[in-house]
Amino acid sequence: MIDKYLDDLERRLDPGDEDDLWQQWETFTAGQYTGDVFTPRRLRKSPAKVEWPRVLVNEALESYDQMALQQLGACSKSLAEGSGDLLTVRSNYGTGILPTMFGAELYLMDPEIDTLPTAIPLGGIASMHLEDSLRAVEDSKAAHEVKKLLDRGIPDMHAALGGKVLEMADYYQEMFTPYPKIQRFVHLYHPDMQGPMDVCEVLWGSSLFVALVEAPELVTQLLELITDTYAQYMHTWTKVVPFAGATSVHWAMMQSGNIMLRDDSAMNLSPRMFKKFIAPYDGRLLKEFGGGAIHFCGRGDHYIAQAAELEGMATINMSQPEYN
Repeated sequence: MIDKYLDDLERRLDPGDEDDLWQQWETFTAGQYTGDVFTPRRLRKSPAKVEWPRVLVNEALESYDQMALQQLGACSKSLAEGSGDLLTVRSNYGTGILPTMFGAELYLMDPEIDTLPTAIPLGGIASMHLEDSLRAVEDSKAAHEVKKLLDRGIPDMHAALGGKVLEMADYYQEMFTPYPKIQRFVHLYHPDMQGPMDVCEVLWGSSLFVALVEAPELVTQLLELITDTYAQYMHTWTKVVPFAGATSVHWAMMQSGNIMLRDDSAMNLSPRMFKKFIAPYDGRLLKEFGGGAIHFCGRGDHYIAQAAELEGMATINMSQPEYN
């Protein structure tokens, strides 16, 4: 079934147009763009010859073919509109990839919401109740679960969603093999592994923000484990999908470096807490993987200067900066 959509995409890809767009992005990423607002465009529109289906998120989670159709559908739309988006796909399993590897339960949204899943904290729903939050941090269900997690250490790289993400990457590459233009111009970028603090919040739950004050050593131990796991998983990923070079493509945009960290949790932290609980771990990963970007949703004015000083930090990718 998917072959006709791959055939359609392959026919519509024009190497001249894609090379021109790539050059626009390279110029911008290198800091050589001299215009006002960078608004890249393809030279022409290339409408689809077949009707592409709409694939809901939950459908994509259940089928590799449906996942590929969902992701490639965005590529088809970019060609049809002549947009300036570079063509990208990923193993699109949401923010719960690393948390589920640690044993957190995946939480699926209702199908009609059409939104990626998240994960339930290790202590379960009970750890999110007010009664548990009022306990001393060390006595809370969340803290007990974190201590057990620390005893277990780095999880299996193929556990839970970790394995599905890697299998999907293999599936993309095998699928693209008969299509030289798709292989060349559709970029498979690394999955949403969040950032150490974001994963820490998902695993611990909202009482983490009390633990940062009352049990900072325990939080630090968890952050170290998460960072070690992130690094090991990224090394596993790059054995399947090697980094391309000095730049990478993420969310249809080019950036210097290779990784995209997420720091949404930092919206709730002071600059001093960012320096203590986020910067060391983000900094280690940026340095280890050749630099990259930090993304956050919300207003990051209070820590953006610190983030910009991290070695290898080349790009701030922000969303909804008018909020928070």
